[in-house]
Amino acid sequence: MKKLLFLSVAMLMGTVNLVAQGIVVNKTDGTQVYFPAEQVSSIITYGYGEGPQPSEGDTQIFMANGVEFKMVKVEGGTFQMGSNDSDADSDEKPVHEVRLSTYSIGQTEVTQELWEAVMGTNPSSFKGLKRPVERVSWNDCQSFLTKLNQLTGQQFRLPTEAEWEFAARGGNNSQGYKYAGSNTIDDVAWYTSNSSSSTHDVATKQPNELGVYDMSGNVWEWCQDWYSSSYYSSSIINNPTGPSLGSHRVSRGGSWGYVAGGCRVANRGGAPSNTNYYLGLRLAL
Repeated sequence: MKKLLFLSVAMLMGTVNLVAQGIVVNKTDGTQVYFPAEQVSSIITYGYGEGPQPSEGDTQIFMANGVEFKMVKVEGGTFQMGSNDSDADSDEKPVHEVRLSTYSIGQTEVTQELWEAVMGTNPSSFKGLKRPVERVSWNDCQSFLTKLNQLTGQQFRLPTEAEWEFAARGGNNSQGYKYAGSNTIDDVAWYTSNSSSSTHDVATKQPNELGVYDMSGNVWEWCQDWYSSSYYSSSIINNPTGPSLGSHRVSRGGSWGYVAGGCRVANRGGAPSNTNYYLGLRLAL
């Protein structure tokens, strides 16, 4: 018999086996239930009902046209956004309190494999299925999100700038690192000194405290917000979403072509809504 199994996920009702054509649920009574791939929008990797519920850092597995991707839960919390460090830029000040509701963040940047599965094209300069997609404008990202949501029945979006920074810092598990997961940038980031002038496959450096990869380096990541260098002076505390108008959108995280300072978790970027081989995206939900 043809072997289909390549991933098992423990659940209360038995074991879920993810297969090439769909999933097979092996129930505790010895029976099986089969779901074709086209009927599967997501696989929740935690219990339900009275069983264990998702907590900080837990993942959900989703599929879009046969391509799997993961989202990491970020429990709501309060943190100090911005930086007063000696290498902080003026737009990172003043440091201010932000309080966020619970959300989920992509475990990795959106890969070329996922983008092509949804959009049917791959605009990237540095080709590789597991590399982050780049050369995508902010508007391109909105088109991608619309199609992804149609495929999955979810409400994926770009993270707000505050959500991005909280996740990059490790959420409520934060150890206060300068970069996303370490004070040693080479442990967690592809940047100008180690990238060989190219992107790299996602999740090939160490993750941060939430188990999220590449929030420092590889590619800059679009956020939902308009960019303003002075926004921190007037930001609200609860779930800020940025200025109401602007000419540039926020980008975060630094990239393969930037120095270490650009990859700090507090560093801010603003870019016109066009394409660049430094720019990609990460999902929020």
